[in-house]
Amino acid sequence: MTSLTPKRPADSVTEMTQILLPGDANALGAAFGGSVMGWIDICAAVCAQRHARQTVVTASMDDLHFHAPIKVGMAVTLRARVIAAFTTSMEIGVTVHSEHPVTGERQLTTSALLTFVALDKDGKKLPVPPLVFDTEAEKAAAADASERRSERLNRKDRGARWLSLVRS
Repeated sequence: MTSLTPKRPADSVTEMTQILLPGDANALGAAFGGSVMGWIDICAAVCAQRHARQTVVTASMDDLHFHAPIKVGMAVTLRARVIAAFTTSMEIGVTVHSEHPVTGERQLTTSALLTFVALDKDGKKLPVPPLVFDTEAEKAAAADASERRSERLNRKDRGARWLSLVRS
C-alpha cells in the first residue's frame, strides 16, 4: 500500500512533447482531436500515477476545449497537474500548447479536466494521498474541483436516460 502522506500538486507535474506528424492530422493539416485527446489521457495518467503511486484508470474527461488548431510540423507540449485529490479519485488539469518550429511562437491549443481513480490489482478502488497547497490559487482551484465533482456525479446519475437511446 502506498503512503497517504499529503503531497504538493507540483510533486506530480508531468510534461510531454510530441511533434504533430501527418498520420495524426486531417485533410486540412490540423491535428485530429482524437489524437490530442489520447495524448492528454496519457499525460494525465502519468501525473495521476505519480501522485497516487498506484495503478490508475481514467474515470472521465470533461471540460475539453479546442482553442486553436495544431498544424503538421508543430511541436506539441502537454502539461498535467493534480488539481484536487478526493478519497479514491483525483482531478487532473491538462493544457496543450503548440510551438511553431521556425518562429518559436507558442499558443494554447487545448485544455481538459480528467478524473482518475486508483485501483489495486483486483480492480478495487484505493485511497489516494491528499494534497497540501502552497498557494491560495491552488486552494481555490481545489475548491472549484469539489464543485465540479458534485456536478459530474449528478450528470453521471442522469446519464442513464440518454444511454438507452444511443443503444437502440
